Amino acid sequence: MISLLIVDDQSLIRTALVALLSEQTDIDVVGVATNGLEAIAATRELHPDIVLMDIRMPEMDGIAATANIVADPSAAEVRVLVLTTFEDDENVIRALQAGASGFIGKGAEPEALVQAIRAVHQGESLLSPTATRALIDRFIRPGAAEWSTSPTRVDLAQLTQREAEVLALVAKGRSNAEIAEHLVISPLTAKTHVNRIMTKLHAHDRAQLVIVAYESGVIRAGDPG
Repeated sequence: MISLLIVDDQSLIRTALVALLSEQTDIDVVGVATNGLEAIAATRELHPDIVLMDIRMPEMDGIAATANIVADPSAAEVRVLVLTTFEDDENVIRALQAGASGFIGKGAEPEALVQAIRAVHQGESLLSPTATRALIDRFIRPGAAEWSTSPTRVDLAQLTQREAEVLALVAKGRSNAEIAEHLVISPLTAKTHVNRIMTKLHAHDRAQLVIVAYESGVIRAGDPG
């Protein structure tokens, strides 16, 4: 069962999300919050698996709340999935650099939202190859602002050659199954490589590995997928 905290300042959206997601047999909506401060407090109290986080909210926005949750040792297993209208792509990147595991638009179909929650719960970052390349090309480049929660300036020398290959594929938005097929290894082996890379680079999840890969030059925006 996936425990879920819904965070949005609009009552209508919160109500609709609760109604939709409560219908899923594998999702348990354990609480709601109306701003970032409430989200932090509810996360500490309820320990949800996933926080479905809006970006623009009063008191504290979703980006600051995400950074706070990710930095909290007591919330180490919590994953944040950001809701966005895609009107401001820079906020998407800021959310990922704050530690979000992915993003989905508020205009997405209900089934797409449900699948996104399940994917993040399974450890996948919700970043398609197209979205990854487009967003990184626009916002992550030499000289871009650094973020305290982003694991930048890491020592990539500690990675094996295979792990470096896997990191590059993660940065292109490849799933474990796609990485396994590309490298002719089992999906379990691919997952093991990804987990070891996250441990070595002190990354919270796959989304942060994307940031690391681009900021450290393992892969560059515009590289073929």
